[in-house]
Amino acid sequence: MPRSVSFVSVCLQIFFFLLLSLAPPTSSILRCGFSSSDSLWLVTQHIRSYLKSFFNLTKEHERSFGRRGVNPMVEKLRDMQRFFGLSITGTVDADTMQMMKKARCGVPDTQVSRFSTFEGDLKWQTTALTYRILNYTPDMSRAEVDDSVEKALNVWARVTPLTFRRMERGTADIMISFVRRSHGDFNPFDGPQGTLAHAYAPSTGIGGDAHFDEDEDFTYRSTRAHINIAGLSCYVLFLVAAHEFGHSLGLGHSRDPGALMYPNYIYKNPDTFQLPRDDVNGIQSLYGPNGNVNPNEPTPPTTPNSCDATMVLDAVSTLRGEMLFFKGRAQQSLISSFWPNAPEKVDAAFESRQTDRVYLFQGRQVWAFSGYDLASGFPRNIDYFGLPRNVNKINAALYDTHTRRTLFFVGDQYYSYDEARRTMDAGFPKSIETLLPGHTSKVTAGFQYRGYTYIYSGSNMFEYSLRTGRLFRALKNDYFLPCAN
Repeated sequence: MPRSVSFVSVCLQIFFFLLLSLAPPTSSILRCGFSSSDSLWLVTQHIRSYLKSFFNLTKEHERSFGRRGVNPMVEKLRDMQRFFGLSITGTVDADTMQMMKKARCGVPDTQVSRFSTFEGDLKWQTTALTYRILNYTPDMSRAEVDDSVEKALNVWARVTPLTFRRMERGTADIMISFVRRSHGDFNPFDGPQGTLAHAYAPSTGIGGDAHFDEDEDFTYRSTRAHINIAGLSCYVLFLVAAHEFGHSLGLGHSRDPGALMYPNYIYKNPDTFQLPRDDVNGIQSLYGPNGNVNPNEPTPPTTPNSCDATMVLDAVSTLRGEMLFFKGRAQQSLISSFWPNAPEKVDAAFESRQTDRVYLFQGRQVWAFSGYDLASGFPRNIDYFGLPRNVNKINAALYDTHTRRTLFFVGDQYYSYDEARRTMDAGFPKSIETLLPGHTSKVTAGFQYRGYTYIYSGSNMFEYSLRTGRLFRALKNDYFLPCAN
């Protein structure tokens, strides 16, 4: 399965996409992570390998370059960018390279909008399936592996007529193993920091089997997985297995970034995990619904339509180089999976460069998260930042890297907070127009990206330089969102 963000829930629920890197591009062929004279060759090999593995770039395509006059890598890059909702340029910009570097499932991607099934709608002809765990990873106890696998299968059993029985010996429908590199299926793993796992569609022989890359570090609970946000490779086996078992049952990948079957790994709290609507629709298209549904079962979360240019976002922030977009309520959504103690609805959010925390605001309260963990002493009153008692709600917040100040927007005014000194700057609040000349509407969200400041107001977004107050462009607020249409 995949690795890394982004974000999902029912109508009026929060979502965010962990997608875009803040690292500036160095050229049209980005050398992300590479240097030295042969860096261009290395990154080209990485791109070619990625496109061969996941977007069917073949030797025949490459041999056809001279005859057809179209570079097949450019064509496949466009396919990849289209799948992930990136700008379709056919060149390797920063966002494309960042997406290629994310940990993910080893199953190729298909050009679909939402859920997909394998060609011919491959599925099991029985609803009573068996599984067998052939060996165990040393990363976890046997009991933890057993429980992770059982819970991952139950994710699909809860919404279909499917049942799963474990076998201790013999050949089961779904054979589960932990293996390294070449392991007998002509689909070798690539070592640490690459593909996490792969699985095969329902059929005889290897069909349905799921293989997990032993070179990766798997974990049982979310505690150890928190280090993944700092760039270390530790992944919750339950999440990886649930994704792979989707393939074992007949599902391909989805372009819905909130779906379990999205190719890239997205951390969700195993204790609060709920199968998103897109995945429910996909698996039920093959097997139908579960006839014994609990009437108290919560509604599957639905990803808001990121292609809706009129959508008004609640907040935008960054998290250690990734963008977070918030919309609607937090219950039964990805924000509750990332941060179970988060507020029900987010009014504003910002990332502090001083404390390495993300702050979420609702009403007169603020929550502080270090990685996935709620900081000690939070939530607390917003007077923590020196805001006056008559401020009942923060409309937006952003950290200005130039002045090293956090700006809080309240109505038609804003406050400036010095985090290094932990004091509110004197002379505030001031009119927003003194900061953003000509801007007279309420600020609903804001963040900085590659030296520019992006101010959201309703369904519009404005690109500014805070140093000069100059307005460069007026955009729709879906400009940074990955559109899956």
